[in-house]
Amino acid sequence: MSDYFALNARILYWALIGPLRGSPFKLGEVFHQMVLIGVRALPMASLTAFSIGLTLAMQSAHQLQKMGATSFVPDLVAISLLRELGPLLMAVIVIGRSGSAVTAELGTMKVSEEIEALEVMGINPIRFLIVPRFLAMLIMLPVLTLFGDCIGMVGGWAICALTFNFGMANYVVRSLEHVTAWDLYSGLIKSVVFAWLSATIACHMGLRVEGGAEGVGQATTGSVVWSLLIMLVANALLTGLFFFAG
Repeated sequence: MSDYFALNARILYWALIGPLRGSPFKLGEVFHQMVLIGVRALPMASLTAFSIGLTLAMQSAHQLQKMGATSFVPDLVAISLLRELGPLLMAVIVIGRSGSAVTAELGTMKVSEEIEALEVMGINPIRFLIVPRFLAMLIMLPVLTLFGDCIGMVGGWAICALTFNFGMANYVVRSLEHVTAWDLYSGLIKSVVFAWLSATIACHMGLRVEGGAEGVGQATTGSVVWSLLIMLVANALLTGLFFFAG
C-alpha cells in the first residue's frame, strides 16, 4: 500500500514540478497515449453507450407507461447517464481495454529489464513511461464520458421516437428540462477520480511484476480486478457524498 501512495507522489512530482525544474515529460507521447486510450476506444464506447441508452429507455418506459408518465423517459435517461451510468460504463471500458494494456506493457518491460536499462541511462521511468499514460487517462476518460452521455441519449431517443413518436426537438427539450449543471459536473468529477485510480493502479501493478510471462498475466488480471473493485467503492462513496452534500 505504501508503494502505491509513493507512486502517486512521484507521478505528481514529475507531472507538476519536474517540468518547472527542466525535466519535462514528452508531450508527443501524451498525445500518442491519448489516441491509444481514448480515440481507439470510441467504437466500443459508442456501442456500449447506445445499447445502454436503448435498454434504459425500454425498461423505464415499460414501468412509466403503466402510470401514464412516458413523458418522463427522456428525463430519466439523461439524469441516469449523466450522474451514474456514463462515467461508470466508460471507466469499465477503459479499465478492461486500456488499463490492462498499460499493466501488460509495463510488466513486459519490467521482466525484460527495459525499465532497469532506462535507469542505467539516467532516464527516470516515472517521467518517461508513467506520466504520459497517467495524463492521457486523466484527459480521455472524461472526454469519453461526455461522448458516451451523448450517444446514450441518442439511444434513448431511438426508443422514444419508435414507441411514443417523440420528435428530436421534443426529446432534447424534455431531456434538458430537469437536468442541472451539477448532474454533468458530478459525472465528470467521478470520471476524473476513476481515471486517476485506474491509471495509478494499472501502473503500480505493472511496475511490481515478477516471474516472467506468468507474472505479467497475473498482474494484468489483478490490475483489472482491483481497478474495478476500487472504482465501484469510489463510485458509492462519491454518490453518497454528492447525495448528502446536496
